[in-house]
Amino acid sequence: MNDELINLWEGDFPETEMDLIIYIIVFIYGIVFGSFLNVLIFRVPKHESIVRGQSHCMTCGHKLSWYELIPVFSYIFQKGRCRSCGEKISPQYPLIETLNGVLWCLSFRRFGMTPEFFMGAALLSVLVCISIVDARTMEIPLSFNIAIFAIGIARLIFSWPHILEYLIGAVAVSGFLLIVYILTGGGGVGGGDIKLMAAAGLLLGWKCIILAFLIGCILGSVIHIIRMAVFHAGRKLALGPYLSAGIAIAFFFGNDMINTYLGLLGL
Repeated sequence: MNDELINLWEGDFPETEMDLIIYIIVFIYGIVFGSFLNVLIFRVPKHESIVRGQSHCMTCGHKLSWYELIPVFSYIFQKGRCRSCGEKISPQYPLIETLNGVLWCLSFRRFGMTPEFFMGAALLSVLVCISIVDARTMEIPLSFNIAIFAIGIARLIFSWPHILEYLIGAVAVSGFLLIVYILTGGGGVGGGDIKLMAAAGLLLGWKCIILAFLIGCILGSVIHIIRMAVFHAGRKLALGPYLSAGIAIAFFFGNDMINTYLGLLGL
C-alpha cells in the first residue's frame, strides 16, 4: 500500500526551530485572513460590500476600534462580549479565525513553501466560506465559485502539459449534475453545486473531481441520515459542505488515494 497515504504527515512536527517559526507565521497569517472570512460569511449572502463600511457590533452598531479587531485575542480579552453594550459576541469569529490558521498550517505541512501550499490555503479558506454559507442559506454565492475557478486557472499555469486533464475535470462531474438539474427541473441538485464542481474540476482534474464527488456524496448521505435519525432534520440538505470536504480531501490526498486503489487492483 502507498506509504504516503498510510503516513500522511511524515517526520516530527515541527522538525526544527525554524520550522516552528514558519508555522507560527503561517498560523498568524491564517487567523488574520480568517478574520476576513468572517466578513465574507456575513456580508456576501446579504450582497453587502466587503470593502466599505467599518466593522461594528451586530447588536448595538458600535464601531469597532483596531484593538477590538485583533483576531482571536480581542475575543478573549473582551471575554466574548461587546465593550459597548455587553452583548455576547458570536463564537464563530474566533472559531473561524483559528480554524483557518490551523488549515493553513496543514497545507504548509503537506506541501511546504510551494505554489501548491498557497493554492491549498486559498482553497481551504473558500471552502470554509462555502460550507457555512450553504449550510445557513442553502445557496452557494457565485463569487466563491469564481474564487475557486481563479485558483484553478493558477493550477493550469503550473500544470500546462496536463491541461486537458483539468479541462475535462471542469465538465466531468458538473456536466452530469447539469443533466440531473435539467431532468429534475432543479429539484435534484442546486445550480451552485454545479458551478462549484465545474470550478473545482478545473482545479483538481477529472480523476480527482470524480473522487471528490464520491467522497462528498458518501459523507452527505451518512451524516444526513444520522442527522435525520438523531436530530430530526428534514430531508433537504445543503450539499455544499460535503462537496467541500470531498474537494479538500481530493486536493491534498486524491492522487495518493487513487494510486493506492489502483495498486490494490494490480493496475
